[in-house]
Order: sequence, then C-alpha cells, then structure tokens
Amino acid sequence: MKPVILVVDDDAGVRYTLRQVLEDAALEVHEAGDGEAALAWLAERRADLIITDLAMPRMDGMALLERVREQPGPPPVVVITAHGSERHAVEAIKRGALDYFSKPFDIELVVKVIERAVASLRRDAENEQLRAELHLARFLVFASPAMSQVALLVHRVAPKDVSVLVTGPSGTGKERVCEALVAASYRAAAPFVRFNCAAVPRELAESELFGYARGAFTGAVRSRKGLFREAHGGSLLLDEVGELDLATQGKLLRVLQEGRVRPVGEDQEEAVDVRVLAATHRSLQEEVRAGRFREDLFYRLHVVRIHLPPLSERPEDIPPLIDHFLRKHAERFGLGEVRLTPEVRDQLRRGVYPGNVRELEHRIERLVALSPGGDIQAADLQAADATSGQEEALGLKERVEAFEKGLLAAELRRTGGNRSEAARRLRIGRVTLLDKLRKYGLPADGRDPPEDG
Repeated sequence: MKPVILVVDDDAGVRYTLRQVLEDAALEVHEAGDGEAALAWLAERRADLIITDLAMPRMDGMALLERVREQPGPPPVVVITAHGSERHAVEAIKRGALDYFSKPFDIELVVKVIERAVASLRRDAENEQLRAELHLARFLVFASPAMSQVALLVHRVAPKDVSVLVTGPSGTGKERVCEALVAASYRAAAPFVRFNCAAVPRELAESELFGYARGAFTGAVRSRKGLFREAHGGSLLLDEVGELDLATQGKLLRVLQEGRVRPVGEDQEEAVDVRVLAATHRSLQEEVRAGRFREDLFYRLHVVRIHLPPLSERPEDIPPLIDHFLRKHAERFGLGEVRLTPEVRDQLRRGVYPGNVRELEHRIERLVALSPGGDIQAADLQAADATSGQEEALGLKERVEAFEKGLLAAELRRTGGNRSEAARRLRIGRVTLLDKLRKYGLPADGRDPPEDG
C-alpha cells in the first residue's frame, strides 16, 4: 500500500509541482488549499505524511501543525518555507515538524527531504507492526500476512475503549484475540468476564448477564450479582453473541446505551463501566436481514470489527502451528522430543481442517498420544486418524491412557530402559509394568541388571 501524502498550499502551481514529484516517487497524493481545508480532509481520511506551506490565508501552516499535533497518533509534518525564512522552519521543528524545505524548490533537495520523511514513516510502520505481532504472538501462533494484519488491528484498537466485534469460523482463535485486546488495554488489570451465549438456555441469559434479586423467580434462593456488575471497571466478552434471543438483545442494547443495569426482580438500577467485546461465527448482517438480530445492537457492537479468516485461507500458519502443538502435547504426555518424518509433516500441512486451528490441534494431540514417541511415521498418522471416527477430540479414556503411556515412556528413558528401576519409580510391580508396555506397544525387552544371589 502506498503512503498517503497530503499537500497543503494555497498556490495551485506549487501543489501541481509537488504532486508530480511525489507521484514519481510512488506515493499517493491528495491536495488542500489551506489549513482549514486540510483539517476537513483529515476528518474523513488519514494521511501518512503532511506537507504544508507556512504562509496561507484562513489558517496558516503553523496553526495547522499545532492542530494536527493535538490529534492522537498524528502524522508527521514537513513544512515549506519562503526563501530566507529558515527561522520559521526552526520554530516549526521546535513545535513538532519533522523537516522542511524552501521555495523556490530545488527538486533534488525536495526529493531528499521526502525520502527521509518516507523512510522515517516506514521505520515507524515496521516498528509498530513488530510490536503488534509480538503482542499477538503471546496468544496465537501465526506466520501469515492475514494474521499480521489482525495483529496490527489488535494493537491499534486495544488501547481505545470501544466495542469490538470479532468474527470468523469456529476454531480460528476468536477468544484468544479478545484476550489480546484486553491485555493491551488500560483495563488489563481489571476483571475480564466471559459469557458463552450459546452455553445457557436462552431464558436464563438475562439473569446471568444482569443478575437477579432473591425470590425474583422460582429457585432464586439468593441474589446473583450478574456478569455486567462482576465486570464493572473491566471487560466483558459475549462469546457467540448471535445466539442471544431478541428479548435479551433489547435489554443488552439498553445497558450499552445507558451504562446502567437493573437485575431481575429489582427496582433500582446500578451504573456499570464495562468494555464489551463480542465474538461470533455467524454473519450478524445476515442475522439482521433475517430478523434474528437487532440492527441497532449490531451497530453498537460493530464499532470495530476484527475478522479471523479460516485456516484454509492462511496456509502459512499451518507449519508453525504443527510445531507448536507437537511440542505442547509431547511435553504434556511426557514423551520428550517427538519428531515428524517429512512425509507425515507434509500430510499434516496439506490436510483439510473445517474445524480450523482447533481441529488441527486435536489431530496432532491424537497423533502424539497414540505414538510411541521418537520419530512418528506415516503409519502412526494413519493409525491415529483411523481412531478418530466422528470425534473431534480425545475422550476421557483415551486421554488417561495417553497420559499413562507418556509416563511409562518417559520413565523408561530416565532409567535407560531398566524395567525394574522404572517399575520401582512408578510404584508398580514389574509384571504390571510389562503388561502395560505390551498394551501400549512400548519396548518390553529392556535390559535389567542381574539380581544378587
């Protein structure tokens, strides 16, 4: 994307000359005739760099510089001065201008000044991108340009106290993105409350969110604070917000508009200060058109939207995710270092994952849990995939067995294959150990030291 340059000068000839120079340098150029016109343009668009004359009617360049510097995250400003007016340039730089050049133009000098300014812009952009990626990398593993853009959005919007709607298919990491948003906000140390709108019956959502008084309904033997009041001063994540019924949506809208909550069965309202984050795998625009989601609530939640694409649209993320999940589950099951043959790695990389990152993790979890450790072969992957059936993840029995297998393999490595010592450390009989080794396909022919006697 080309850097956007705004040229501000009351002389159309000067603007034309600068446009030619800047466009030859592969920059996108816009024009304004004075400071007021520039501010009107900036109210609608963002410039990466402003070049402004100092002497202009209505609002001069110095006043424009001061107004621009008052804005959050202001773009750098290069000023144009009349010949012999370097003292004005020095004053502008003291007030925050990046650089200056003089009329009449020395084109080579203009190009050098703009090149320095653009280089500074690019350095700033690269540094911002790096900071953004490092922050999101605390919560998600990624290497794709698409997720780098997500990282930049998170970095920019996290400190701003606005509602954010995180969208994307199931299993893409929406909740992790919300965690990253909270961690980089000024509410990071305050409560972060999560509510899965799809996990409770619709008729109970209102009381969960807003609380209730004792005796408000049958079974309400004590009062409940409600999630909005629990999150006071912090953040509230409404996961799968598209599952809320219309009645609860209306009450939610009122809380967002007024910043006050009334628990079920109570007459008094209470002020709440909560930043709301929402996530959904649904298209809320389609839900609005179908009459299942309130349009006014949609726009309340949709101040900023961050979309997570499916894994199929960011294949660059699959290799680092494979390595991450391989280390995670090998450590979890006590298998030490686990290696994939190139064939297995390629099959995992080329796999189709409708469940996205979650499905990829479950596949690797199953593979590691059922493997003997060491080098994982294509046959191990086929065997693990064959056990998956219709299950998305390992069941309780599989998880327990996988953990037990990992402990056995780890203990055998620690004892150099000494089965008697491994059995002693595990506090089980040697015969029991041999039975378990055969059950899990682990080597049962280790060498024990000769017995005394």
